[in-house]
Amino acid sequence: MSYPNALSVATVPPAQMSSQQKEDLITSLLASLPRASLVRIKQRIDPLLFVDIVGRVPDEVALLVFSHLPCWDLLRCRIVCKQWQRLADDPMLWRGLCERRGYRWKDPSTTPQASSSTDAHSDDEGMGDEEELEFNDTFFDPINDSGLALDDTLWADSDSDSDSVATMRPDSWHYSSPNVSHSHRSTRTASPAPGAAVPDWRRLYLTRTVLRRRFFAGAFRQTKLQTRGTHNSHASTIYCLQLYTYPETGVQVLFTGSRDRTIREWNLATGAVQRVIEGVHEGSVLSLCARNGLLASAGSDGRTVIYDLASSRVLNVIQDHVDSVLCVRFDDKYLVSCSKDRSVRVYRLHPTLTPHQVLLGHRAAVNTIALSANHVISASGDKAVRIWDVESGKLLGEMENHHSRGIAAIDAAYPAIVTGSSDQHIRLVDVRNGTGWSTAAPFEPTHPYVDEEDEDAPDSHAPGQVCASCGAGANEDEPRPHASHTDLVRSVAMDADFVVSGSYDHRVKIWCRRTGRQLAELSGGHSARVFCVDFDATKVVSCGEDQNIVVWNFAHGLDTSFIPFN
Repeated sequence: MSYPNALSVATVPPAQMSSQQKEDLITSLLASLPRASLVRIKQRIDPLLFVDIVGRVPDEVALLVFSHLPCWDLLRCRIVCKQWQRLADDPMLWRGLCERRGYRWKDPSTTPQASSSTDAHSDDEGMGDEEELEFNDTFFDPINDSGLALDDTLWADSDSDSDSVATMRPDSWHYSSPNVSHSHRSTRTASPAPGAAVPDWRRLYLTRTVLRRRFFAGAFRQTKLQTRGTHNSHASTIYCLQLYTYPETGVQVLFTGSRDRTIREWNLATGAVQRVIEGVHEGSVLSLCARNGLLASAGSDGRTVIYDLASSRVLNVIQDHVDSVLCVRFDDKYLVSCSKDRSVRVYRLHPTLTPHQVLLGHRAAVNTIALSANHVISASGDKAVRIWDVESGKLLGEMENHHSRGIAAIDAAYPAIVTGSSDQHIRLVDVRNGTGWSTAAPFEPTHPYVDEEDEDAPDSHAPGQVCASCGAGANEDEPRPHASHTDLVRSVAMDADFVVSGSYDHRVKIWCRRTGRQLAELSGGHSARVFCVDFDATKVVSCGEDQNIVVWNFAHGLDTSFIPFN
């Protein structure tokens, strides 16, 4: 390429040249130089072309700018240069991201360290009647292919440092000859985790993001705590369960209640039963609630029982309902129960359980209740959801015909309420404005109900490619065919990101709380009706009529010792 005009003006003083003439002259001169000279010139002019604005401002200003960036942009900033990496790794940035999503660092003082065929009874006692009809007891064949490799070795992926378990002597609880036996109690102690004094907020956020992406991708490994006939296990249908973490030690356990009239406490780190509560209920244990060192149970014998977990004794037994108590919940102030007798009863929890309110109005059995933000939310076979003020007992609102059939399950983080019904569908609603989603509605990839801005979806993976280990690349906003359960939805649970449901169709499903899109179907764990589900940041647990207790582990291969379970 030649530049005759540029060469012709080479004798013109630079001050008299136009910008275009200067460009032409320089270009012609560069074209005449060898490659080595061009490289040296490029190195000399690079500082003029690339200005590090972030590096020129005070760190406080740069951090303020970075504080508006999502996770994935911060990770990109880290690879620009060492100065950007130092700024992008600032703990306060990652702490802000964690606080925005509610991620907490586990208290190091409570980090546990290890020391070394179908039941003859086909009815579901934990469900009441509908207003005009009974629930369908039809069984469906399970889907045995989950689409993922399953780990059938019990606790093969456990992070426990030792398999040693000490056996504790049996202990007795004195109420109507109740017997609580403690076996295989773990010898775990509470001691600070090495290096855990200062929270690593970046590590916490990225680990939680990996877990969240695995939920979206359905990347789990399945193990079973119990199957029919397992030693020291329940002898009949398991109706209820709840995950619980002891605040003093940080040890996580699972409580389960059964038709065999017992409650069992399982150590999730070892898979062993460490406590059996028996002789308290004279009928099936239908509901459990554990928090703050207390455990409440409800049974088909009409009893509601409160236990102190530390002292291993019964604190109180209530028998005010005239029929089966189907659900029990409590918080720091109140205990609430509901029954087939169509009533909801509220008790003051302290100093002793005293009757506070009796809430009436449902036209069929009150199958389930939730207690959230000083509200009692009840759901019934009459297809209605009622919202009450827990202190005054005043009816604040009612949603009639919330489902086309009776409501079997509810969970609430007021004002959000999610319900499951014998109409096979799930519905989530914000009671402030009525927005939400339902599996019964025509599917839409997005809905007006939004919990929080989703900024964790990386775009560095090709469309349709999902990382099996972290779930990255799963597009959360990509529409999928809508799929509801094919039988009664017996249990629902939710957190800020997900809704988990269990159904008579033998399946457990995970849904996006924000959009209502089905994320994963956890099949192959149950061969009969699923009665209860619970979950935390690392796992989903389920139980049912087949006497299986299934753990769907999403934390395989990850260190989650710094993540609190609750």
